[in-house]
Amino acid sequence: MSNLTSTIKGIRDIMRKDAGVDGDAQRISQMVWMLFLKIFADKEKEWKITLDNYQSPIPAHLKWSEWAANDEGLTGDALMDFINQELFPTLKELDAASSPQARIVKSVFADTYNYMKNGTLFRQVINKIGEINFNSSQDRHTFNDIYETILKELQSAGSSGEYYTPRAVTQFMVDIINPQLGETVLDPACGTGGFLTCAIEHVRQQVNTPQDRDTLQESIRGIEKKPLPHLLCTTNLMLHGFDLPAVNRDNYLNKPYADWGESKRVNVVLTNPPFGGVEEDGTENNFPQKFRTKETADLFLALLIRLLKKGGRAAVVLPDGTLFGEGVKTRIKEELLEKCNLHTIVRLPNGVFNPYTGIKTNLLFFDKGQPTKDIWYYEHPYPEGQKSYNKTRPIHIKEFDREKAWWNAREENEYAWKVPITEIKKRNYNLDVKNPHQEAENLGDPEELLAAYRATEQEIADVQAKIVEVLKKALES
Repeated sequence: MSNLTSTIKGIRDIMRKDAGVDGDAQRISQMVWMLFLKIFADKEKEWKITLDNYQSPIPAHLKWSEWAANDEGLTGDALMDFINQELFPTLKELDAASSPQARIVKSVFADTYNYMKNGTLFRQVINKIGEINFNSSQDRHTFNDIYETILKELQSAGSSGEYYTPRAVTQFMVDIINPQLGETVLDPACGTGGFLTCAIEHVRQQVNTPQDRDTLQESIRGIEKKPLPHLLCTTNLMLHGFDLPAVNRDNYLNKPYADWGESKRVNVVLTNPPFGGVEEDGTENNFPQKFRTKETADLFLALLIRLLKKGGRAAVVLPDGTLFGEGVKTRIKEELLEKCNLHTIVRLPNGVFNPYTGIKTNLLFFDKGQPTKDIWYYEHPYPEGQKSYNKTRPIHIKEFDREKAWWNAREENEYAWKVPITEIKKRNYNLDVKNPHQEAENLGDPEELLAAYRATEQEIADVQAKIVEVLKKALES
C-alpha cells in the first residue's frame, strides 16, 4: 500500500511544478487520463487472452508500450509534440462503431485535454505511472482504495465536489435495493460511478458462469453529462473489471419525456441527482406542463418515475427542499405517490456531505406500480458522542446496521414513525414530517420571551446612549 501511495503522491508533486496545470480539478483530470491509458494497456494484455480475436482500437505506434513504457524514450518538446499532435487527435477521432473498446477510448478522449506543457515533467509522470501493474490483484485492489481518496479530494476542488457521494450512503442504498443478476440497473446522473461500482460488487456475488459475467456487464449502466466525472467513472468501472462501455456521455433531461416507452425502462434506479442546479433554457419543455421547472433535482425525480418498469425499485438522494417545496415540487410528489409506493424516507443529519454542502439530505426508497398508503420515516442519528461529520469522521456503513435490523420488522421507535397517505394529502404533499418521538425544545412562554426581548432591546439602547454621551463630552473638551 505504501509504495503505491507514494507513487501517486509523487505524480501529483511532479504535476504541481508544471505551469500548465491549474488547480486540483485539472491535476486530477490530467492524472486520470494518463492512468486510464496505462490501465487500458494492462487490460489489453488480459483481453488478448479472455476475448476471442481481440483487436486493439489504438494504432500500434500510439500504444502505451511503444511511447511510454521505455523510461528513456520520448521526452521534452518531442514528447509534447507527439501528445498534442498525434496521440490526442487520433484518439479523439477513433471509429467508435469498430469495437466496444474503441467506443470506450473515444468517449474518454472526446472532451479530455492535455494540460501539461513541460515534456520533461511529463516523462517523469509517465515513468511513475509505469511502476503500477494493474493486472496485479494487489496493485489493483490498493489502487481502488487510492482512487476513492482521489474522488474524495474532488470535494475540495470547487464545484467538482458534486461528483462524490459518501461510500457508506451508496453502499447502504445498494444493500437495501438488493439488485439481482439480470435486472437492469441505471444511474442517470452517475458522476464518478459510486452507485455503479457498489451495484457491480453486489451483483458479482451472484455470478457463477461466463454467461452470468456477460449478463452483469450488459445490465448495469450510467449516464453522465460532464467530461471529468465521465472520465473518472469510465476508469473506475474498468478497475472493477468492466470490459464493455457502461457509461455514456449524455443528459437524459434533454430527451422528450414521452419517448421513454416500456422498452427503454429499467428494473432498478440508484442515484444522487445534482441538487441546487439549474438546467439550461428549454430543457423543461421536454417534460409535461405540470412538471416544468429548471431545477435539476425536480426534473430528475419526475424522470425517474417514468424510467422505472412496473415493479421496479428506486433509491434516490434528495435534499430537504424537495420534501417541503411547493408548486411544481408538489405536483411531482403527487405523481410519485400515485404511481409509486414511497415506502421509506431515511432522514440523514447535517454534515453527511461535508465539506461539499451542509444541506440536510434524505434517502427515498420507492417501488413503481402501486400507490403509496403509508410512508415510514427513519431518522438516522449521529454515532454516540459525535455531533457532526467531517473529513476525518465521515459517516460509516456500520452506522446503518440499525436501519437494516429495523427494515423488515418495522415498529415505531425513537427513530422511526409512520405517516398515512391521508395525512400527507392534508399537508398538501409536504413530506417534511418531523420526528414525533423527540420532545420539542422548551422555548418558553411566547409572552415571556417577547418581554425579555424588549428588555434586552432597551438595555442595548441605554448602552448606545451612554456611548454617544461619552463621545460628545470627549469632542467638547
